[in-house]
Amino acid sequence: KDKLLFSFLITTRMLLAENKIDNDELRFFLTGGISTGENAVPNPAPEWMSDKAWGEVLRMSDLPGIKSKGDLPRAIIADPAQWKILYDSMEPQSEKLPSPWHDHFTPLQRMLVIRALRPDKVVPAITDYVGVEMGKRYVEPLPFNLSKCYDDSSAGYPLVFVLSAGADPMANLLKFAESKANVRVEAVSLGQGQGPFAMKNIHEGMEKGFWVVLQNCHLAKSFMAELEQTCETKIKDKTVHKDFRLWLTSYPSPIFPISILENSVKMTNEAPKGLRAGLLRTFMSDPIVDPEFYTTCSKDDSWRKMVFGLAFFHSSMQERRKYGAIGFNIPYEFNENDLRISIRQLKMFLDEYDEVPYETLQYTCGECNYGGKVTDGHDRDTVMCILKLFYTPQILDKTYSFSPSGLYKPLENGDHAAYMDYINTLPLIAAPEIYGFHANADITK
Repeated sequence: KDKLLFSFLITTRMLLAENKIDNDELRFFLTGGISTGENAVPNPAPEWMSDKAWGEVLRMSDLPGIKSKGDLPRAIIADPAQWKILYDSMEPQSEKLPSPWHDHFTPLQRMLVIRALRPDKVVPAITDYVGVEMGKRYVEPLPFNLSKCYDDSSAGYPLVFVLSAGADPMANLLKFAESKANVRVEAVSLGQGQGPFAMKNIHEGMEKGFWVVLQNCHLAKSFMAELEQTCETKIKDKTVHKDFRLWLTSYPSPIFPISILENSVKMTNEAPKGLRAGLLRTFMSDPIVDPEFYTTCSKDDSWRKMVFGLAFFHSSMQERRKYGAIGFNIPYEFNENDLRISIRQLKMFLDEYDEVPYETLQYTCGECNYGGKVTDGHDRDTVMCILKLFYTPQILDKTYSFSPSGLYKPLENGDHAAYMDYINTLPLIAAPEIYGFHANADITK
């Protein structure tokens, strides 16, 4: 959740060191300055601009870097309508400031204006700013690469998955184990009485060279001391089989031994943030990434469009939680397993039925896989209504789209590579329209 903030700090520190931005302007961007009471100049447009916003504009104009470019408050007083265009814009961070201010101001100074007039768009503005200054990889999620993590490991150092809501690494781990000449994997879900069974598997794995996965370490407080001792001494012994690996999964917890964290390969496979990131994760994960699975459906056109629709549905379910009560009455932890079983069911039903069984698919996916976690009646209706936008005969029409703007839509005869290219063209931050919300929903996000 702090990646963007961390990227922004890196960016500003580097630019400060190179004297490309002013420290006073950065401090103002972070704090908004200090209000000293009533504004010295009356608000020229109280019908749309708040006194708080006008106060920030006045304080901003006192900064040396801003003052040297001209009298900003006077420009706003002279023609408030020009600045109202920025205020009314759906994406003010992408709008040009009224001439000549856009060309006179630096990118950071433009963000100061966004902060004053449209504070709800500061996060998208920061995202664009970091992306331009440092590159897209600083704001876009990186694909999870288990192979690189494995290459950094050895038998004497465990690999730790730091778990987060909505992400389950087991499916990826088992798939990776298959790619390693079907290495044997023994998984133990820790809980009451599982400690001796876990130690038995660790000792056997050290001798025979298979992988041991201890899941949910945060639930086994009494076992952590023994596990810590094992990791510090036994698995570092020279007699341990070189192919042995100890994998641990745990939510952040104070009971997890610090010494294991200090001497391990640490990974986190967070649920993707943003609609585009969710779609990319789905199309780069099992089973869709497997060409044999993706290209062998008997109803190819229906399959490709509907599986993209299903991926879209899953990502939208994840993102709706960020909108609080207007998304769902109760936030639900949908995860990759819900999507994975729905994808396999979709392919199975398309292969087995002569006609596409839309009602059956809606029931298994909406009422069972996702609806099984939904406890509120209104939320269940919401899930089913949204799912019917994707599990519908209309999805086969060339003009069908998932959003009023027509930006989000299934491709005609799109193969896996075409969908990947298309997903990469989508906005990094999706507009509320895709979830059926008014543009102002971003304010409560």
